[in-house]
Amino acid sequence: MGSEKTLPNLLAERAAKVGHEVALRQKHLGIWNEITWKDYFSKVEQLSVYLSENLEFSPGEKLAIIGENRPQWLYAQMAAQSLGGVSVGIYQESLPEQIVYYLNDCKARIVVVEDQEQVDKLLEIEQQIPLVEYIIFYNKQGMRHYNHPKLLEFDEVLATGASLLKDRSGFLLYNTKHLFGDDHAVIAYSAATTGNPKGVILTHSNLIEAAKNLLQVDKMKEKDDYFSFLPLSWVHEQVVSIVIPLTTGIVINFPEKPHTVIGDLREIGPQTLLAPPRVYQTLMSNFTIRMEGASWFKKRVFQTFKKYGEKVARAKLDTQQISSWDKFMYQIGDILVFSAIRDHFGFSRTKRAYVAGAALQSEAFYFFHSIGVNLKQTYGGTELSGIAFVQSDEDIKVNSSGVPLPNTEVRIGENGTVYVKNKAIFAQYLNEKDQKLMDDGWITLGDCGRIGEDGHLYILDRLEDIITNRNDKHIYPRIVENNLKASPYIQEAVCFGKDKAYVTAILNIDLNSVGRWADKQRIVYTEYSDLARNPQVIKFIEQQVTGLMDQVPPYARVKKFSILHKQFTADDGELTRTLKVRRKFIEDKYQMLINGMYSDTEEVTMAGLEIESVEGVSLQVIHLKTEQEVA
Repeated sequence: MGSEKTLPNLLAERAAKVGHEVALRQKHLGIWNEITWKDYFSKVEQLSVYLSENLEFSPGEKLAIIGENRPQWLYAQMAAQSLGGVSVGIYQESLPEQIVYYLNDCKARIVVVEDQEQVDKLLEIEQQIPLVEYIIFYNKQGMRHYNHPKLLEFDEVLATGASLLKDRSGFLLYNTKHLFGDDHAVIAYSAATTGNPKGVILTHSNLIEAAKNLLQVDKMKEKDDYFSFLPLSWVHEQVVSIVIPLTTGIVINFPEKPHTVIGDLREIGPQTLLAPPRVYQTLMSNFTIRMEGASWFKKRVFQTFKKYGEKVARAKLDTQQISSWDKFMYQIGDILVFSAIRDHFGFSRTKRAYVAGAALQSEAFYFFHSIGVNLKQTYGGTELSGIAFVQSDEDIKVNSSGVPLPNTEVRIGENGTVYVKNKAIFAQYLNEKDQKLMDDGWITLGDCGRIGEDGHLYILDRLEDIITNRNDKHIYPRIVENNLKASPYIQEAVCFGKDKAYVTAILNIDLNSVGRWADKQRIVYTEYSDLARNPQVIKFIEQQVTGLMDQVPPYARVKKFSILHKQFTADDGELTRTLKVRRKFIEDKYQMLINGMYSDTEEVTMAGLEIESVEGVSLQVIHLKTEQEVA
């Protein structure tokens, strides 16, 4: 039994073999504090014995965790799993009503939370989560005067656990010997771009298989650094922050606070990075705007070498020829310019920067490769235990999602449906009503795509999102939206047009980029909504969109668009917690605006009970003055 590989089993092995090596780093008060594998194991053992002896945590039981990326998050997950239990990560930004859904859905009796904010949320909804008996918090700030029978302080729990271990030597090792690879390990909730999130049950073997497959493509060395800042509730982050370190010994670094992520990233300069497209788009946009405000000399130096960076990027990504002179000039540019840019981003040592969760627009790919960042698109999902496709270092194609990982198969079914098969595929859904039919081990995430002659997977869009216009032509909104987001001034775009004569779009402008442009134009504003409805800004964005539509087939071009007065957020339901657009939700919420774009009106007033938060807000409908095939 002890030979079966499980996450607690791997932790015990690593603590025994390299116990004094660094496993984790947590920044606190500006100082990076190191935690060894022995410390990691010890904290897990202390917590697990307390859960077992004092809270009667039993095999198969669920332990919910809500908080930022911290070592305590890992201790809690591993402690539950060592007892045969299942950890359930809940996004820390979740609203109280969303937490009610998660906790009642997974039936958690014990919840480990980070701080006062999360405790307050749980106490606010106490009557709506009757199954919750204990709340363990690990940040004591602001908690001094809280006196509630369900509250337990994390450090006190560990201290009690240490005392219990005096009479229970080898408690954790004993328990790990009774675990199996096919035991349920994690419940990860899907992104839920439509409907409620689905609880996806993953086994130890699923997670270990996903890590093993990725490591066969991208070797990660012991003591390499990884910077963990994406929610640990997300299965992609789970695999890289928790599973891969157990198999390779890479060191996980946690930022001090969400607002210190950029600075902390620069200090660590990790070998591996994982982020959704919006992170890379924001970095590129901020850099572009920063260069516009740079001195004449800096601009001149950058522009001198920029063309050589672009040539090298296109040579790599588009398999183009490049001269020896261009290579030489690029090397000079790398020494003088590009290395400094990478260092500014925190990519000075980065061997691979994964794009996960959605596709990154091509302009960003060319930019990062032009400055020497090995950016790689991936494809996967919760049901696949994270990444299932990745671009190899020497075979990166713009717009592709990579090739299948080792031990992974792919086929294209009817209507271009992408089917995947491997041993990392989830065990089952938490609820019977969510079960999907699997055909001999094959599963689809609902995406439409094709396999190129180069063996790469090219995702076109989600099947449910494909637009069929009145001329029965298929339009893939993701491709049009990525074209729009190529502008540093457009942060998000959502296109519509099913059964319509033309395509429309709702846009979010990039506050930082447009804000800097507005400052130069001496436009006075105080917040996002001021910029979004400013006539000069609207005219400027119209010019941006007009130019970008030249790259889109005539029948797929946006004819009308509107700049929303607010940014899309997860709290307002327009985005998932992993920053994916919830298209159907947006379509329903802003139906009045969409209808306005398919009429002759030039302005839509968002009034009435449809959207209480925007009652009385008037938004302009912009009709592009370009020749397009829309009839």
